[in-house]
Amino acid sequence: MIAVCIEASHKRGMGHIFRALNFTKYLAEKKEPFVILINEDPASLKILSEHNLPYEVIHFQDTDSNWEAELIKKYQVDIWLNDKFESSAALCRHVKQQGILLAAIDDVGEGAGFVDLHFAGMLFGKKESEIPGKHVFCGFEYNILNPEIEKYQRKRSEAKNVIVCLGGSDTYGATVLAVNILKNYGYAADIVVGPNFRHEKELADAIDSRYRVFHTVPSLVEKFSHYDIAITGGGVTCIEANAAGLPCIIIASEIHEITTGKYMERLGGAVFAGYYKELREEAFRLENLDISRMSERGKKAVSLKGSENIYRKLREYQ
Repeated sequence: MIAVCIEASHKRGMGHIFRALNFTKYLAEKKEPFVILINEDPASLKILSEHNLPYEVIHFQDTDSNWEAELIKKYQVDIWLNDKFESSAALCRHVKQQGILLAAIDDVGEGAGFVDLHFAGMLFGKKESEIPGKHVFCGFEYNILNPEIEKYQRKRSEAKNVIVCLGGSDTYGATVLAVNILKNYGYAADIVVGPNFRHEKELADAIDSRYRVFHTVPSLVEKFSHYDIAITGGGVTCIEANAAGLPCIIIASEIHEITTGKYMERLGGAVFAGYYKELREEAFRLENLDISRMSERGKKAVSLKGSENIYRKLREYQ
């Protein structure tokens, strides 16, 4: 039994829950039992219920009761995988006290030093020796991506159709910033907002007839397949877009996304427009982008075998 421990909210974002959906889909195909452990976030719990996935609501602020041990016993967990960005030392210590394998994905918390396996697919700019954990695995081959991407991969050649997608929550309203820049340049676009988006009024005030808004689309990968360039955040979405051959203009909503944006730009499938507080508007000049080259380089750089590679390592070291 694998416990997948995640955190999602308007502030934390929704990337962790979407990644959990992709990984647990792979586990289900392997007939591997699992349970998702998640904080109490209504939008996230609705998603899990709609997918009929097993989950337990937990309270990460409780560092004393050792709820971790109770859940390990209840579900007979033998592998615990943290995907919550900042795991606490208390959580990881409690898990390790139960004598099971502890793993983490892109974790920068104090608890990362306790993990047996650390899958650092997105800790760009760090050497392997700088990443905590007993065994560290770096690179795109350890990024969990939507398996549907392979079905929709194609090369783009011109920036005719633009889509804006700044994550499941877009904590700071970067969607509105992007729309205002696009308006200044006279570009039309479609916009996707997620289940924890809370800037509806500001967005409604910003858009005109050139902009269509879609709420929580069934498949973002399928939606992306109709476009030539995407304006995204610096999380998993820009990586999935590039994997499908869709070039990106990346806006960093969090400080740690700056590194991601710059790294993706170096790979050639994206342009980094900057931190949301200090955007470079010239990065949105679509006529200056070599879409064909960006599409090819982005698709070539990204691996689609992350779930398989992580699962194999989990069972290898278990």
